[in-house]
Amino acid sequence: MPFAKTGGLADVCGALPMRVAESGNRTAVIMPAFRSIRRSGIPIQSTDISFAVPMSPQKLVGCRLLKSTLPDGETPVWFIDQPQYFDRDALYGTSLGDYGDNDERFAFFCRASIMAMARIGWPVDIVHCNDWQTGLVPAIMKADPNLPETLRDASSVLTIHNLAYQGHFPRESFAWTGLNWRHFNHDEFEFYNHLNYLKTGIISSDVITTVSSKYAEEIRTDEHGCGLDGVLESVSERVFGITNGIDETIWNPSSDPNLTTNFGVENWQFGKTQNKTALQERFGLEVNPDMPMIGLIGRLASQKGWDSIVPVIRRHLQENRPTQWIVLGSGDARYERELRELASAYPDQFALHIGFSDELAHQIEAGSDMFVMPSLYEPCGLNQLYSLRYGSVPVVTPTGGLANTVVDCTETSLGDRTATGFYIYTNDPDGVDAAIGRALEMRFHHPDGWAQIVTTGMMQDWSWTKSAKEYVQLYAETIALKVPPKRKLAK
Repeated sequence: MPFAKTGGLADVCGALPMRVAESGNRTAVIMPAFRSIRRSGIPIQSTDISFAVPMSPQKLVGCRLLKSTLPDGETPVWFIDQPQYFDRDALYGTSLGDYGDNDERFAFFCRASIMAMARIGWPVDIVHCNDWQTGLVPAIMKADPNLPETLRDASSVLTIHNLAYQGHFPRESFAWTGLNWRHFNHDEFEFYNHLNYLKTGIISSDVITTVSSKYAEEIRTDEHGCGLDGVLESVSERVFGITNGIDETIWNPSSDPNLTTNFGVENWQFGKTQNKTALQERFGLEVNPDMPMIGLIGRLASQKGWDSIVPVIRRHLQENRPTQWIVLGSGDARYERELRELASAYPDQFALHIGFSDELAHQIEAGSDMFVMPSLYEPCGLNQLYSLRYGSVPVVTPTGGLANTVVDCTETSLGDRTATGFYIYTNDPDGVDAAIGRALEMRFHHPDGWAQIVTTGMMQDWSWTKSAKEYVQLYAETIALKVPPKRKLAK
């Protein structure tokens, strides 16, 4: 999504509508007019559509619609322009915490989106909502006696991108929904005497999807259910997993303008060596094409497994093992401090960039020999898909989307040519080190097997076109039945 981004949700909202439209469907996106849309450099048009949302008997909040398109130039994006709520430095909060009025902000957005759909004038078959910020939409569609005519026969789909973020608010926040308080009950809005936007969306949606089939299973367990496992188990017959895709026009090593040398499956050895050398020279690492380079990109947060990987990096550096490391990310100050200390102490073996650089992310994927993701949980994950595409062998925890997209290298998978990476069997420093050790042993001592793993990964199809076909199938079944589909989609 070129207008606003904090994670994988933006990638889905930017790519999926375009791919669904390519199959002959009419799609559009509705999102808040965050401050970032005006910084995107993409033309934004004014419209003559404006209206007011009664947020309480004493509070009427007006807004207008702005309009642009996704990069395909055809799929419209409608923005709910309400500066009081959305013209802020960040989307959901600052380093000090979430905005204190997020309940009101996103109740307004949900209600305004429904009113906007009526005023845009398109017939609506499916309303596809994403995460807690839109969790009230399916509920309002079911409970509002004044629902616009254009939405009365529409079905709703809710995608959970990360169950840990739920939109949990005091019961008093229910007033912002505009509905009768009789709907504040356990079967609809109420959750332990609070209002939980995501729980509300789960209960009221016709279909719930997650961003991988493994994650769809995991969130119904106590370990990964984040308190909503019971709710999800109660609607399990309408929970589906569809793995996210990647934009292969942007993430394509044969045409990527960010790379020193472009390459494909037929010349990856040469291409990756050239890009590795460029990274080594840029960061002052020892220039050695035979030295395995291990890449890591992402948030420096405990969920991403940094408590396990930092000791492994330190161990490799202190013992002068034949590896180089390159890290791109930001987050927890403790991890940033530890990584800075390692980069200072071992400048010829460890490269660090605190912050984010899209250009550097592409270059790391192209120059690394392997990419480590020791996540404690990972609903889908995208970096492992980029890594497969760029020939950077993923070393991952078999959780969520990582388990669905990476095939562990075993004697069997190597023999039938399906292996694409290495699993971390126990997510602690020793377990991470052991998985990296297996990968290094293959690279140093079985180069033909390593080459097979790289090429098998590069030939995988994890495009959005593939994922969009599954969504179109799900939409069609939901519309046709007007009840949850009964058969599971293919993984």
